[in-house]
Amino acid sequence: MIHSKRLFGCALLMGLSIQCGWAVAAADPESEWNSVLRNRYFGQQEIVESDKVIELTAPYRAEDPALVPISVISKTEQSSARYIERIVLLVDKNPEPFVGDFQFSPESGKADLAMRVRINTYSNVRAIARLNTGELHMHKVFVKATGGCSAPVGADLEEAMKRIGRMKFRVDRDLSIDRPALAQLLISHPNLTGMQMDQVTRRIKPAHFIETMKVTFNDNPIFSAKTDIAISADPNFRFYFMPQRNGILKAEVTDNKGMNWVSTYEVSP
Repeated sequence: MIHSKRLFGCALLMGLSIQCGWAVAAADPESEWNSVLRNRYFGQQEIVESDKVIELTAPYRAEDPALVPISVISKTEQSSARYIERIVLLVDKNPEPFVGDFQFSPESGKADLAMRVRINTYSNVRAIARLNTGELHMHKVFVKATGGCSAPVGADLEEAMKRIGRMKFRVDRDLSIDRPALAQLLISHPNLTGMQMDQVTRRIKPAHFIETMKVTFNDNPIFSAKTDIAISADPNFRFYFMPQRNGILKAEVTDNKGMNWVSTYEVSP
């Protein structure tokens, strides 16, 4: 009798262990990266994981999953000999993991970046930097958030559509020639994900989001991006540029419906 109870207990423990193992596997934060995303975006290229080249920061628990602040800090100078030429941002477990592909140049001064994104469930967020030498460096953080991509569209969508495409630059007042200057580009756009319900009509609104962006200074490329639905409503991007003389910052933005806008800002270091 005792022997049979022991066998039953062992079998029960084994069953629980197997179930726990499945649960852990299902919740593995690296599963999407290892099985799909790494190969999709980088193939078999070597990726160094550390915070030595870039460091990604984000809140561990998001207050608002539709407005999660993230920033990337570069640890290397943007020189003509060696610089970060692009940063790819991914949210592993979002319905569309691709957040954006951001391109930089030596004239960027710094390959730093900040914005707000949507996160739909507990997930790793990754920043992968490609240097002009071909090196790949990755840093990741884990964020607890739920429902960012399906957060309801507010009742003021009609008003938001009236403002669509309006842009505004903000530039650090303390400008010096040949020193990286902080700039901010604010864009009025609802950035609909295609998974949100309009609170007035109770219908799912089709996706409508900013798709490309290019910033130049005196027509020289500074910062550009290809983005997707994970960027928050009314996008707000912070980046750097190197003002070598007086000139014009120019932003050109296009969304997935073919709408496009241009904005300029006069800079006097």
